[in-house]
Amino acid sequence: MTQVIPRETRLSASASPSTVSGASMARYSAGGKTVQPLIFLELNELCPHLLEKWMASGALPNFKALYDASQIYVTTPDVDDPSNLEPWIQWYSIHTGLSFDQHDVFHLTDGPRAGHTDIWEILRGAGYRVGNCSSMNAKQFAEPGSFYLPDPWCTSEQASPEPLNTFHKFVAANVQEYTNTQSKLGLGDYARFVSFLVTHGLRFETVAAVLKQLGAEKLVDGGEYWRRVALLDSLQFDVFQHYQKSLRPHFSTFFANSVAHLQHAHWREMEPEAFQVKSTAEQQRRYGDAILFGYQQMDRLVGDVVRIADAQNAFVVFATALSQQPFLKYESIGGQQFYRVRDIGSFLDQIGVKYRTVQPTMTHQYQVQFASDSEREDAQGKLAMLSIDGQPVFGFDRVEGASLYFGCTIRTSQPETARMMIGNQDVRFFDTFYHIDATKSGRHHPDGCLWFRSGTHKRHEEKVSILDIFPTILDYFRIDAPAGKYGKPLGRIIRNAFA
Repeated sequence: MTQVIPRETRLSASASPSTVSGASMARYSAGGKTVQPLIFLELNELCPHLLEKWMASGALPNFKALYDASQIYVTTPDVDDPSNLEPWIQWYSIHTGLSFDQHDVFHLTDGPRAGHTDIWEILRGAGYRVGNCSSMNAKQFAEPGSFYLPDPWCTSEQASPEPLNTFHKFVAANVQEYTNTQSKLGLGDYARFVSFLVTHGLRFETVAAVLKQLGAEKLVDGGEYWRRVALLDSLQFDVFQHYQKSLRPHFSTFFANSVAHLQHAHWREMEPEAFQVKSTAEQQRRYGDAILFGYQQMDRLVGDVVRIADAQNAFVVFATALSQQPFLKYESIGGQQFYRVRDIGSFLDQIGVKYRTVQPTMTHQYQVQFASDSEREDAQGKLAMLSIDGQPVFGFDRVEGASLYFGCTIRTSQPETARMMIGNQDVRFFDTFYHIDATKSGRHHPDGCLWFRSGTHKRHEEKVSILDIFPTILDYFRIDAPAGKYGKPLGRIIRNAFA
């Protein structure tokens, strides 16, 4: 483990959930000085210019209140290559303070196995209690007084405390296969999930939102199913609030991805003039305000987080890691389409692939673990046998030992009669694959938001690196960043915020 160097003595043992309550929880003793709790709000890929546009119109009152009370920065990523401008890379850089060149975490599922010291580990080592509510690509920890919820794409890590696994498994099953109508959870899964929620912070307003959404789908318009994405954020916030209130961590993170999803899928409807391929009138009607809807849901969440922060006298940091912009690369071929295997396990069995585990990652991609390098090589050879009109059906990312990342590379619209070859066998494409009903229209942009709720407003014109976030938070907690190429603390902004 990397050595941790606190500037003062470690936290007093008296600052524990069992002995500190009420107003005295507002500050924690650290070597005779006080440290207020910090909530790090991670809202993936929200765009600075869209926030400013909709704050100005009055559509985002909670964001506006946070903005007016914050030091405002725009961040830049730690990479120049657009292929590495991915949230699972950038958030990992934020949490470890390491650039991509240093940590080399390239895939969504790589972070927990990489072994680098992260912000939660350093703070725990200095005696602080911490919480991680679904932060992307982060490794597991289990410690009394702290909590850890893996991100929805992670199946290698266990949540802590143990009851959180009920929530994680249910959410992961829905997120990883949200487009797959053949992937169904049983009544027992739903019963366990609801039972967990009832005893872990479920609010009346969340129940009302769920019932309203289901009623709209069943009684009015089934096509409104897409709005369910906001319900996950509400349910996850209820769980976060439960542990935030009961454990009172000194540092906690809350991650949400719904806006990133909506921007990737519906920028075309929000800004049709930017695209050559136009949405249909029905798509425009249904999804024209989908991204605004997502931002307004996040606005409610911001209000909820600020209320918790005020009750606990906690500092709030808001970041997005990166943002988005129109995706125009494949407009000349009708826009990028996505196809996904109906049942990946059965398909691998069908073509004779031996594997240990298979995990859906993002959209059209999968990660498969094998018992040996030779099994991985055999699997890659068999997957490479699939083709349409001579074009390979699957592409492979960086191959690493006994692990294989692959995804469907067919980007053009396919007719219902489409055929593909598996070696010498001619089969119907849609017997194995299904089309995801969304044409990619948003891609990553390097700018990100970084707001420190200091109580005073200032917009800093000079952009800062995302690598500056790690040492700034450590500086707040009176800890020097470990030796290495890290960013710089941003003027002790949050150290002095409540002096």
